[in-house]
Amino acid sequence: MDKAILPEIGKISAEAVHIRRRIHANPELGFEETATGDLVAGLLAQWGYEVTRMAGTGVVGRLRNGAGRALGLRADMDALPIHEATNLAWRSTIPGRMHACGHDGHTAMLLAAARHLAESRNFAGTLNLLFQPAEEGLGGAARMLAEGLFDRFPCEAVFAMHNLPGLPTGQLAFRAGPAMASADSARIRVEGMGGHGATPHATIDPVVVGAAIVSALQSIVARNVDPQAAAVVTVGRLHAGDTANVIPETAEMELTIRCLSPDLRDMLESRIRRLAEAQAESFGARAVVDYRRSHPVLVNHPAETAMARRVAEGWLGREAIVPDLRPAMASEDFALMLEHCPGSYIHIGNGVNSAPLHNPHYDFNDEALAMGASYWVKLAEAFLAPGAAAETAGAQGDHCQA
Repeated sequence: MDKAILPEIGKISAEAVHIRRRIHANPELGFEETATGDLVAGLLAQWGYEVTRMAGTGVVGRLRNGAGRALGLRADMDALPIHEATNLAWRSTIPGRMHACGHDGHTAMLLAAARHLAESRNFAGTLNLLFQPAEEGLGGAARMLAEGLFDRFPCEAVFAMHNLPGLPTGQLAFRAGPAMASADSARIRVEGMGGHGATPHATIDPVVVGAAIVSALQSIVARNVDPQAAAVVTVGRLHAGDTANVIPETAEMELTIRCLSPDLRDMLESRIRRLAEAQAESFGARAVVDYRRSHPVLVNHPAETAMARRVAEGWLGREAIVPDLRPAMASEDFALMLEHCPGSYIHIGNGVNSAPLHNPHYDFNDEALAMGASYWVKLAEAFLAPGAAAETAGAQGDHCQA
């Protein structure tokens, strides 16, 4: 793999690792990435990019080099509310916060590619680098889109890359079509009638009702979803009462719901509502369902995914890529950008011995950094090659719908 790293990227890889570890040691949660955003903006400006701040702490760097197509490359910047359990020299200096998903590495990879592309100018067209805040469930992509991301920075395609623990270091993986699940949540409040724990017959026990609802919800995936489809309905929290001898008035549960199909997404919401309400009614109680939709299914566009895969195959050979990665039930708000602009979400291996994402022992594998940066350069140069630019000059943004 080391031989595939571009020599120019190799020369700056130590500096890129230093930047990555600096960001890792100083993690910032969603919409709080002030220092990270300032670091990114300062470096981009130093390298000749036009810098725009968006979505509070987000940064867009634009580099124009003649007429041609326009390309968007996205990296996420936020950390997670997790207390780091590693003993690394660059471990988090802020208790209860850490880069447990590798966004520090994603940012450093794109910065390394940005520096090389600015120095080489081996492309024709416009390069838009999108450093997004608040990917971890707080709506960073939605806010950038609401602020006119693709109106202000038209792109003919947009790509993102995320590390993947368990995949060999630096290996690239692709998936056309549905690649990551939608992510919805529901809060179900059961309203019963409380009373003394010694006289349950004089109450409507919301604990019993809640337990029945939890059991009934398990039938949705088992009996309403095609066995060849993928769906998850998980009750992650169930709370009722404060003491043993009191039957409470209410019980409350929270769910996460995930699937890989818009139609299935609609069915899951309908069944959850009907089952919860019917189960509660059968006990003489009432269920109030607050159902909230978040990220849609992430759907990689076939043509852009094929192009991204060809670039990797031509550079690394087929043995170094996974051409058809299995879909994941995790979610990603890059899905929203893909609803407005064609593109693809790519994975890069973080190593077979890597701790899982969102784990207190996780760390981004610095050996993947130069590979990721080199791939961004190869992809940008291929998409913005002078020949391709000549064929599509003047058509920037035609495929984006802000």
